[in-house]
Amino acid sequence: MQPISFKREVLNVLLRVGAVVFTIVLLIIVVNFSYSSFGMISDGECNIAVMPIEGIILPFSGITAIDELYITPATVRSFIKTAEEELGIEGIMFEINSPGGTPVAAETIAEDIKSSSLPTVALIGDIGASGGYMVASAADTIIASNMSEVGSIGVTMSYVEESAKNKEDGLTFVSLSTGKFKDAGNPNKPLTDDERELFERDLTSMHNSFVEIVAENRNLSFDEVSALADGSTMVGSRALESKLIDRIGGRAEAKKAFAEKLGKEESEIIFCEYSPMLQLI
Repeated sequence: MQPISFKREVLNVLLRVGAVVFTIVLLIIVVNFSYSSFGMISDGECNIAVMPIEGIILPFSGITAIDELYITPATVRSFIKTAEEELGIEGIMFEINSPGGTPVAAETIAEDIKSSSLPTVALIGDIGASGGYMVASAADTIIASNMSEVGSIGVTMSYVEESAKNKEDGLTFVSLSTGKFKDAGNPNKPLTDDERELFERDLTSMHNSFVEIVAENRNLSFDEVSALADGSTMVGSRALESKLIDRIGGRAEAKKAFAEKLGKEESEIIFCEYSPMLQLI
């Protein structure tokens, strides 16, 4: 009787495995049919793709353990490409809640938004600052709440210098490097005058590049933006007065902006809510 019982057990396992495989195959077929019928983003009714730009802007993934804490150029570029290739999509709204990030990553995302063939709107939530504002500046229209934090045009590389603490702890920093500035900025040693001059030179250069990007994107002069580029943020109402944004409002205002751009009724503007599934397909 034992061999028969064993065979039944094996048969039951195989049937269960077969059922799981069948379910997976069926899901793949359904998903593929849905996307081939309605597109990757649209369900057949919505026509404005929504892309969240949230958290810190970083050059690539894997830097932090939690994906929701950052956004990368590759993610945004992939989404824009998908939206542009989908026939039912007529515009892209970027919902921005970002304090900034690395300068080149922010510049790359801004360039991708600016070069999009679709009308774009940046809707700033609680914060669109530093690199987050650089990204927003590339959109055709920028909308923010009266209570949004906008701007913070500037760069920083501040750090904590720990040489005094190391001395108290009986630790000695031993510099072994080639080149005068190779270990410049190491927090375990005091910053020299030459090193400070070097860093401030580079920061000034990056600052001016930031100002130039915003000036070009917002159709403002370098001097107009430079006067605002003290590193501080401003609330939405002041940002509107300073020409850093175009409108005050939220999604309703964004819908109105798209309706004007596309020559449609506001009722015809329907947002396609973002799905993380888009990153997996």
